[in-house]
Amino acid sequence: MYSFDYERPSGIDAAAAAVGEDDKYLAGGQSFLPTLKLRLAQVDKLVDLGGISDLVGITVSGGEVTIGAMTTHAAVATSADVRNAIPALADMASNIGDAQVRNRGTIGGSIANNDPAACYPSSLMALGATVHTNKRSIPADDFFVDLFETALEDGELVTKVSFPIPEKAAYAKFPNPASRFALVGVFVAKTAGGARVAVTGAGPCVFRQGDMEAALSGNFSSDAISGISTAADDLNSDIHASSEYRAHLISVMAARAVDAAS
Repeated sequence: MYSFDYERPSGIDAAAAAVGEDDKYLAGGQSFLPTLKLRLAQVDKLVDLGGISDLVGITVSGGEVTIGAMTTHAAVATSADVRNAIPALADMASNIGDAQVRNRGTIGGSIANNDPAACYPSSLMALGATVHTNKRSIPADDFFVDLFETALEDGELVTKVSFPIPEKAAYAKFPNPASRFALVGVFVAKTAGGARVAVTGAGPCVFRQGDMEAALSGNFSSDAISGISTAADDLNSDIHASSEYRAHLISVMAARAVDAAS
């Protein structure tokens, strides 16, 4: 790695004040530190968020589950509150990466990085979550913009994510056997406003499958989406899977997720 400065503030305001134009926040570091080690990125300063207790924790209140940005995947997976309120969210977190990743990686770091094969973005989109920062609140539908791109402005810090509790929900993932990232993952939710279906791993960015949502809003069963396919034109194609195969997996994983939720 190239040399850089390091700072570990104890508060949100101090962290925001410490970040300059060529500086980066450090959350769990499971994606960014390897990038630095490979010299694919360079920073003037890392601002470590690990010392900010206000960014850690899980609460359930007012029909929502709120998770602090520095809460680890393992904490979400083992939380009795999350398992009681949104078991699909806990199950999803329990299958992210390996034990090291789950115990170091954080929800805030994952969504801010917005890897196209990450699991968390699909849960935010399907559950209609809201991302809270030190400046504003951003609906999940507006937060994820493109490949490794979000609506976050320079220096803006994710503080927590709030998830409305759905009537039903489930996540089904076809993982890469080595990395455990999703070749395709589909998160489905039945909410008071209708069904929501979010797909990760298949395209450059997480997206919602509108045709499936319309069908499931009328009949929340895998039969309702059995004839619905996703066009392969804009999907990822690489050494792991072709775009056509990923399109097929969307249908398979969506059906599995609906069956699991039901």
